[in-house]
Amino acid sequence: MNEFIQSVILGIVEGLTEFLPVSSTAHLRITEALMKIPLDDPYWKMYTIVIQLGAILALCLLFLGRIVEFLRTFPRGESGDRNWLTHPISLTAIAFIFTSVPALLLHKWSEKNLGSLQAMALALLIGGIVMWAVDAWASRYEAGTLDVEQMSLPQAIWIGLCQTLSAVFPGTSRSMSTIAAGQLVGLDRPAALEFSFLLSIPTMIAATGWDLMKEIHPAHGVAAHVAMDTNNWIVLIIGTVVSFLVALGVVEWFLFWVRKHGFTMFAVYRILLGAALLLFGSKYIGS
Repeated sequence: MNEFIQSVILGIVEGLTEFLPVSSTAHLRITEALMKIPLDDPYWKMYTIVIQLGAILALCLLFLGRIVEFLRTFPRGESGDRNWLTHPISLTAIAFIFTSVPALLLHKWSEKNLGSLQAMALALLIGGIVMWAVDAWASRYEAGTLDVEQMSLPQAIWIGLCQTLSAVFPGTSRSMSTIAAGQLVGLDRPAALEFSFLLSIPTMIAATGWDLMKEIHPAHGVAAHVAMDTNNWIVLIIGTVVSFLVALGVVEWFLFWVRKHGFTMFAVYRILLGAALLLFGSKYIGS
């Protein structure tokens, strides 16, 4: 298959799945395997990291107004009842710290033991069941936190710790872990989704930067090993731009859908995909 077409497809997959609670990592892995792209190829490993920047930029653009408002009201907040520890900016930073430290400590173990397709399939399946159960449970009770401006420090710490699951267990999904965690501690669906998006901005920037640095500057003093020519740059730019454009539409649609219908559809999809991968993945995709 032509590399430009492959790049368009991968850009669409990244843009579609990065912010939905279905795991972009698993979907990119499956798509690359189906297109016979070598999973250990240095260029394509770097490519799948870089095109995430398109999705990150789309999210930053969509939330620019909200972020500017948070900066304007720091540290007292819109209602004047926040402080240096409880303002949404502070809570996002604190949640990020409680995500990144455990993730860094467990990263090597995760790469060594949980990088297989079977492990991702289990994460998809179990995560889908958890998301379905939590959403059904939360819908029976009136949420106590209706806006990120009402969140507490313990809620942010809990959500940050739960997001670590997505770093340690590929296939879990950042969105799934943060949304379900938020609902468990009393956030309603829109508030849980908004904080999930806010937290994903520093998390994705840090994770993408870290992974890219490892690919460009590998350990033990080895020189950069990704040879870039004109064709490679064009392929990379295509994927990043497509990811950006698709993510723009997906985030807006996701916000609208969740307010009306909740997360059940995504939970069912995860369960079906995880089960299908466990049953047929090795035969048609590999390990």
